[in-house]
Amino acid sequence: MSNQYDAIVIGSGIGGLVTATQLVAKGAKVLVLESYLIPGGSAGYFEREGYRFDVGASMIFGFGKKGTTNLLTKALAAVDMSIETIADPVQIHYHLPDGLDLKVHRDYEQFLQELISHFPAEKTGIRRFYDECWQVFNCLNSMDLLSLEEPRYLTRVFFQHPLSCLGLVKYLPQNAGDLARKYIKDPKLLKFIDMECYCWSVVPADRTPMINAGMVFSDRHYGGINYPRGGVGQIALKLVEGLEKAGGEIQYQARVTKIILDAGRAIGVRLTNGKEYYAKKIVSNATRWDTFEKLLPLESLPRSEKNWQKRYQKSPSFLSLHLGVKADVLPSGSECHHILLEDWENMEAEQGTIFVSIPTLLDPSLAPRDHHIIHAFTPSWIDQWQKLPPQEYQQKKEAAAHRLIERLKKLFPKLDTGLDYIEIGTARTHRRFLNRIDGTYGPIPRRKLLGLLGMPFNRTAIPNLYCVGDSTFPGQGLNAVAFSGFACSHRLAVDLGLPRPEIKS
Repeated sequence: MSNQYDAIVIGSGIGGLVTATQLVAKGAKVLVLESYLIPGGSAGYFEREGYRFDVGASMIFGFGKKGTTNLLTKALAAVDMSIETIADPVQIHYHLPDGLDLKVHRDYEQFLQELISHFPAEKTGIRRFYDECWQVFNCLNSMDLLSLEEPRYLTRVFFQHPLSCLGLVKYLPQNAGDLARKYIKDPKLLKFIDMECYCWSVVPADRTPMINAGMVFSDRHYGGINYPRGGVGQIALKLVEGLEKAGGEIQYQARVTKIILDAGRAIGVRLTNGKEYYAKKIVSNATRWDTFEKLLPLESLPRSEKNWQKRYQKSPSFLSLHLGVKADVLPSGSECHHILLEDWENMEAEQGTIFVSIPTLLDPSLAPRDHHIIHAFTPSWIDQWQKLPPQEYQQKKEAAAHRLIERLKKLFPKLDTGLDYIEIGTARTHRRFLNRIDGTYGPIPRRKLLGLLGMPFNRTAIPNLYCVGDSTFPGQGLNAVAFSGFACSHRLAVDLGLPRPEIKS
């Protein structure tokens, strides 16, 4: 037995691919093992009858051209890749209870003015809350975002950016809801800020870390929302192209069933076909539940993981409705991204909030001529779809699709007259194709916690085993998992003795 690779990465989600590409760019020998036919995971795609559908959301951060938070741009550049993107002038068009209908414009002042027009008495509080989010973002955006587990990096960054570091330490234990309630009293406005957090963290503001909120609420105005031409799946495809050009390897239909241990240390992996690969370091881009409860023997579950599971639970999966529609279905002036909620009490409920993406408004090439894609998705737990016989399962899916279409007609009144293609996926679909336990999109706090202090970093209690992706700091979202990939690769590079990255002053 020999260490054939420096690192094996289990899964080709964006966190895993960023880890792999950063490592090969530093000279490491890396193998990525992907259970599906294409890379990307929830940032993947599929094609049907002339439509190219994104598996997940199409609201993409991280493609800015300045600062240090444009992590997708930087990840691609590390392996000499780039993607043409299309700027979206509006992040979200909200359609909320009590007639609260407003847009989050890319222009910061325009957004504030629209929000203040709905809540004029809270003008000062609105500015103070969102301006403080900028303070968090400016701290992050002043330094290279690498591993917080690496002492030499932390020391260098502190001496180069002492005020930014102290600022982040201040916000690390805080949640967005605590700060919002410091400045704002109007209960309806506080519900809006809950939705502002929920639309990407899947929890209200009082359980959303301030570090994450500062990044999202500011970067949408700084780097902006930029859609990759050709669809979200292009991100993973380009990263794989760069990986292979730099000497890395990827295998598809290579499902890992076991992480091999020797004297308690991770040394390799075993596939469903019995083939084994060995490496100095193993990186799991699977969820922590899949990693520690499926790929490792349960009796080896570290105490740290047991404690983490007491603090965090699986987020819901999604009921995803992919529609191909005639172009005249969309009212004039429609935006790309929408959120629809009819009752505040249902924000976190099963199939309560509907998220809508219409990526063809930005890139018409994704659909046949004079047609659009509407991707509507809403949170759904797997227990709603378990233990159903095939016919009953299909009937329940069709009924759910019909209900979603009826609700969407509030935004697109002519929707049912222009349907060209319909496909609906459930939590079972996400579990099957994304290979994620219960189809979950990552962890969410079981209760209110101290900001990001409960999130684990990349190293685990098992020597030579690392985790990356939405189960690690800083959490969910493409730019967040890219951050975890940069952090993981940096920590691994140090542990492997690879050249240290330059840290900009």
